[in-house]
Amino acid sequence: MGKYKYEDGTKYVGDWNDKGLKHGSGSLLLPDGSRYDGSFHNGLCSGIGVLHFSDGSKYEGEFMQGWFHGHGVFWRSDGMMYEGQFKGGRIWGQGRVTYRDGSNGFPRNEGFFQDCRLVKRSYCPDVIQKAQKLSFMARSENI
Repeated sequence: MGKYKYEDGTKYVGDWNDKGLKHGSGSLLLPDGSRYDGSFHNGLCSGIGVLHFSDGSKYEGEFMQGWFHGHGVFWRSDGMMYEGQFKGGRIWGQGRVTYRDGSNGFPRNEGFFQDCRLVKRSYCPDVIQKAQKLSFMARSENI
C-alpha cells in the first residue's frame, strides 16, 4: 500500500506491483475531481470498481483495461440510468434505460444497444439482474 501524486495533480492511494504499476485495490483522484475506487491490473482499472465523474455521473460495475466493460450500472447527472452490458467504455449489449421519473420510455427502452443506441427491443431481465448485482458488489467493496 502506498501513495503517489503525479505531476498533473492526479493522486493514487493503493497497491502496486513490482514494476511500479497500480495493481490490486486502490483509489485514483483526478485533477477534475473524478474519482475511481476499485481494482487495478498493471496500471489500469480492471475488475470491479466505482467511477464518480466530476459532473455527478457515476458508473458501478466491471472494468477491463481502463474501460467500462462487462456488466454495470451508469447514472447520468440528469437522473437517467442504464443497467446492462458495456463494451470498450460504451453502452453495448443488452440493457435497459430508466429515466429520472422511473419510466423506461414508450415504447420501453430495453433490449440490445449498439454504441449507445437501442437497435432491437427485447426483455433482458437476467442481464439487468447481473448488472445490478455487480453494481452492488462494486459499491460494497468500496465503502
